[in-house]
Amino acid sequence: MPEDPEPTTRGRHETRDEQLDRNWDDLLQELRVMQTGVQLLAGFLVTLPFQSSFADLDHYQRTLYLCVLSLAGVTTLTMLVPIAVHRRLFGDGVKEWLVATAHPVSRVLLAAVALLVVGVTSLVFDVVLGRTAGRVAGATILTIALLLLVVLPVLVDRASRRAKAAGRGGIDA
Repeated sequence: MPEDPEPTTRGRHETRDEQLDRNWDDLLQELRVMQTGVQLLAGFLVTLPFQSSFADLDHYQRTLYLCVLSLAGVTTLTMLVPIAVHRRLFGDGVKEWLVATAHPVSRVLLAAVALLVVGVTSLVFDVVLGRTAGRVAGATILTIALLLLVVLPVLVDRASRRAKAAGRGGIDA
């Protein structure tokens, strides 16, 4: 029976290949979660022009709609980048490069999904309650997104580093 590998930098007893496989699987799972939400929003957006009330939208609302629809399309395509690259390079022994490349792509995707949610929320509030409500709703969702997707991870990272420095472990992501 082979001996346990040395612990990696995170204290897990896994080989570098096992660590890369785990990281790749984690990234794919994150993409799956984001993909569902983006596909639902994109599907919702694609149906809007076929509604009779779409003709009632003013120039601002149509422009916002087209921007949000375009963002949904670009976000969907960007989500496919790690998969397309993996398919092309499958079996070439470049998983470390794939994981390293997919990481910044996933960060871009988080920002794109956040902007997509901001845009859709702003559009719906604008159509239902008016321009001011749309802008307030968009700004509110943007603020919440920044707090949850930027500030909170930074605070968790700092707390984890302090806990590790104090010898209390930390958060193993």
